[in-house]
Amino acid sequence: MPEYDISKVFSAITLDQVVPARVPWSGVVRKGQVLRIIDLESQQAVDALFYNAHAYYERYSAQDTLLNQGSAYIGKGGRLFSNEGNVLMTVMEDTCGRHDTLAGACSCESNTVRFGHETKYMHACRENFLLEVEKYGMGKRDIVNNVNFFMNVPIMQNGELVIDDGLSVPGGFVDLRAEMDTLVVLSNCPQVNNPCNGFTPTPIRVVIGDPASI
Repeated sequence: MPEYDISKVFSAITLDQVVPARVPWSGVVRKGQVLRIIDLESQQAVDALFYNAHAYYERYSAQDTLLNQGSAYIGKGGRLFSNEGNVLMTVMEDTCGRHDTLAGACSCESNTVRFGHETKYMHACRENFLLEVEKYGMGKRDIVNNVNFFMNVPIMQNGELVIDDGLSVPGGFVDLRAEMDTLVVLSNCPQVNNPCNGFTPTPIRVVIGDPASI
């Protein structure tokens, strides 16, 4: 199991919270602070949106991020770019190896298309996002590209994206340093129709604080 003793990572902790399975979370990570997302039980996808905390019209852009780093995945050393060309957050540590930003967030509509009409009632990440962004005066139009932390989406030779079994292990984590005050919105993914959560959504742990060494 990877080490996630927060006393070895942070000099001061602003927040340390367990987010139950299937529910959303949001919070502001101040410039220079680190956000650690911990996959407590393994194979739990965590969908994430990022906004400039002082100007929500500036938000995460998958296109700018992939263009600038020249990779289809996000991992250690990766930078999350905004639609204004600025860096929102930098991946400082990562035990998973790669994170998806192509497959998007599940929704009731996509559940219906992919898995049948009987799944439309199931709660999904897009609905989680909407519940959270409404707290900040935003709506459906503000839900844009997202990162899927710990989600394994291999790209086949024909270009098809496949959602496969997760790569993260119990206690796996990703550390993100804020390069500006950043509003982070998470959906602890409720999906049970594909293997992104091992078919069983589980809790995650979210820690925000000042790094032990700067």
